[in-house]
Amino acid sequence: MRIVKRSDCSEILFFRYRRRWKPLTRAGYIPTAASLLLAQPFFLLLWLAMGAFPVWAQTGASLSGVVTDPTGAALRDVAVTIKNVHTGATRTIATDGGGHFQASGLLPGRFEIRAAKPGLADETRTGISLAAGQDATVDIKMQRSTPDACASGHEFATTDCTLTWHGITLYGAYDVGVGWVSHGLPENGYNYEGASLVNRNGFQRRFLIAPNNLQQTGVGIRGKEEFRPGWSVVFNASTGINPQSGLLANASATDTINNGLPRASYSYAIDGARAGQPFNDEVYGGMSSTHFGTLTFGRQRSLGTDAMLLYDPAGGSYAFSYIGYNGTMAGGGDTENSRWDDAVKYRITYGPVHFGAMYKFADGSAGCYSASAGWTATTCTPESAHNNAYGFDLGGTYGKFSADIVPQHYNQAISVLNPLLGPQSPTQSFQSTTDSINTNQITGTNLIDTHNTVYGIVTDNYAVMVAAKYAWDPFKFFAGYEYIWQNNPKNPLGVGASDQGGYIMSGVEDKNLDSEKLVQIWWTGAKYTYRSRTDFTFSWYQQRQNDFRVPPTCVSGNFRSSCAGTLNEGSLYADYHFTKRWDGFLGIAYSWVSGGLAIAIPHGPGVPYNSNNNFAPTVGTRFVF
Repeated sequence: MRIVKRSDCSEILFFRYRRRWKPLTRAGYIPTAASLLLAQPFFLLLWLAMGAFPVWAQTGASLSGVVTDPTGAALRDVAVTIKNVHTGATRTIATDGGGHFQASGLLPGRFEIRAAKPGLADETRTGISLAAGQDATVDIKMQRSTPDACASGHEFATTDCTLTWHGITLYGAYDVGVGWVSHGLPENGYNYEGASLVNRNGFQRRFLIAPNNLQQTGVGIRGKEEFRPGWSVVFNASTGINPQSGLLANASATDTINNGLPRASYSYAIDGARAGQPFNDEVYGGMSSTHFGTLTFGRQRSLGTDAMLLYDPAGGSYAFSYIGYNGTMAGGGDTENSRWDDAVKYRITYGPVHFGAMYKFADGSAGCYSASAGWTATTCTPESAHNNAYGFDLGGTYGKFSADIVPQHYNQAISVLNPLLGPQSPTQSFQSTTDSINTNQITGTNLIDTHNTVYGIVTDNYAVMVAAKYAWDPFKFFAGYEYIWQNNPKNPLGVGASDQGGYIMSGVEDKNLDSEKLVQIWWTGAKYTYRSRTDFTFSWYQQRQNDFRVPPTCVSGNFRSSCAGTLNEGSLYADYHFTKRWDGFLGIAYSWVSGGLAIAIPHGPGVPYNSNNNFAPTVGTRFVF
């Protein structure tokens, strides 16, 4: 047996790695010990170079992170795509059972990461810069996406799928019921708020059709279309209707159809932001970014309205919620201001914190005004509109607790409180024959025809709202408080000023307040969910106002609307979901007023509500799509 030396083995391996030397030996050549010694250092260098190759590979950058759902739970099988912005090179990897992803060996440069998973909205992270050898961690929290588009009529009826085509979604609701009121009025086809709340003119016990109990009946169309990663165009247009008449929701028309009638002949007259506009809820467009938030412009719900819908235990229900029915809180002082025209709105969410800002540009006509006695149409001065407004929203979520604070300010806010008076007025046949700015009679004929016009009180309003809710399954608890300052406007409106929906004011009060009016609104309630399909909701609401009468002569028999007073409402209802879209409900609401809030302005001092309370049970059904 021939024993091969290590040096021989080294030589043989050496010549195997260098097969381009075709002959292993040359004629007459026999390897010597010296030649083997010379080969060994060269082989050593080659071996070291091969061992160092992984070190060279490690000079690339790496990205890693964890992907979670809205609750913070790890998500597996999320497709994470990492793109080098400079080269366009992409790499897609899936998260493991712990939601982790990792990509190494990346060339230095700028990167963006996109996470995608069915049932969740895509999330994109941009502006990631990596240097050679750098390790970066980017965690991603994904949000629930909108339901999948409906594939069949059966799926539409039994699930919460959406009517979506190419990013555009049709949505809406139909809500109608029957009810009874202890002190009510005949309904009319324009009133979209029903009859549950105590009404200054209500006096009859009656059964009636109850529209829009848990939700406003209406239809809308919205869209969100991505035009580049993380950036989308958004829009929304929606309107409300009366399910019993098919007419557009129109608060102003409920007043104008009662103009000149005796009080005993009224049907329901209300005030509100929906005044027969083609899109009386919202109509806006804008842009949205996953990192920089959403900016929109148009007719939009105020930040106070957004917060009311979120923190009201009854969700803004007309049948069971005072703050949903009345809108004083949502509008920061006047129900007409629950929606702002010509407004820009910005919202952004960063982790558990969210922020909103809103600004309304002045619009419309301010009418013709004169402070002198005996003024005429030729001596009044045309005014400019100063009805701009602004608001902010700062809030956040910590576990199952969430809270918001919303300050708002609105100049030249209008409150339409009653139809123009008829023959029962003590001094004139129509209230608009008086310049109610200074109660001086207009000489000659009315400056503005009383037909199809409204009468309003004008104030400058400030408001601050704080609200919170806490989920403790199967319960949810709600509470909120708002403080409102109202003053006579710094810039008066004149007769002929424009109001919601293009209506004209033939009567204006710019000096209605003797001193600063202070309004406080608070509410609380709880919702209990039984076996996922049935909700039981209890709510309590109260509004208080101070005594802003000067002199303070609020004694028995001399109460004015400027005297201190309260309004209270309590409600309890059950809501059973037959399917995700269709539910039925049954409940009661009881409301009553006292003090200055029980005075039926603008009928005159000491004219009270016909009845200071109302008991209103309601049963109905709702279908949402």
